[in-house]
Amino acid sequence: MPANLPPAYFEAENRYREAKTPAEGITALEEMLAIMPKHKGTDKIKADLRRRISKLKSKQEGKKKTGRRDSSYKIEREGVGQIVLIGPPNVGKSALVAALTNADPQVADFPHSTWKATPGMMYFEDIQIQLIDTPPIGKEYTEPWLVDMARRSDIILVVVDVQTDPLQQLEETASFLKEHRIAPLRLARVYEGEGSWTFLPFVVVANKNDEYSMEEDVEIFRSLLEDDWPLVSVSAKTGRNFDVLKQTLFNTLEIIRVYTKAPGKGPDFSAPFVLKRGSKMEDLASKVHKDFLEKLKYARVWGKHVYDGQMVQRDHVLQDGDVVELHL
Repeated sequence: MPANLPPAYFEAENRYREAKTPAEGITALEEMLAIMPKHKGTDKIKADLRRRISKLKSKQEGKKKTGRRDSSYKIEREGVGQIVLIGPPNVGKSALVAALTNADPQVADFPHSTWKATPGMMYFEDIQIQLIDTPPIGKEYTEPWLVDMARRSDIILVVVDVQTDPLQQLEETASFLKEHRIAPLRLARVYEGEGSWTFLPFVVVANKNDEYSMEEDVEIFRSLLEDDWPLVSVSAKTGRNFDVLKQTLFNTLEIIRVYTKAPGKGPDFSAPFVLKRGSKMEDLASKVHKDFLEKLKYARVWGKHVYDGQMVQRDHVLQDGDVVELHL
């Protein structure tokens, strides 16, 4: 039976022949495999492509073990928090980062198009939060540095495809992280005393919720979750529920924004001081200037939980959006 391969297949084949690195070759081969028609005439070609992919992955892994680690995988922290996206192939992690930030990761309809970490800055009102796109996890091969990057993050964003068995994808990702002793923060008591575990907030993003008709799929997925997983359904394609996702991530970071003003002048809303939730007036004073903590006499606060200009002392607990006037 003839293969009847489409023109796009031969274009990808040319990219494979011109590939200068194993990663470029794997990307082209994966695209060829995805494009190929599904019938008996292509079985041998598919098997050959899989052998080539496996060979290139082994070669790539060998180079990483013997060579220096690529500095591009050491992402410097920026913004008020660092969030790492993790998930299986083709769930739309790159599309999410591209839509939510200023980054430009490679976005494709075929799996394994991402081979390095790509950071981007996501705006939430007047602050920025760092998102990091990562290569997919998989049974065959996962980039070894991905686990260390996940451990150093503030939040792990588990991305699943709501159209393609999201429960299995979540279970596989959670199992992968558990194998590397990374678990949701809410389970810290379960593993208390075992040591060597990293506990982080997890947020599940059900991507590809592109149409309202898919809401039923989302609700079925939600009902099947046995544990208390924070879940947000979004569409990287349309931007649906991006506002909900941003608010959820801000809340999960457990931070507040506080604005300052000089006596007799208006507040500066352009650059808030970002503090951990539960911070007190003395924490703000020390962050404004090292001398302020020692010399602070009192402060006045404008906000939702105080009356305008209320006088408070050092131990006053601040809230998100408070405007503060420090008096020395």
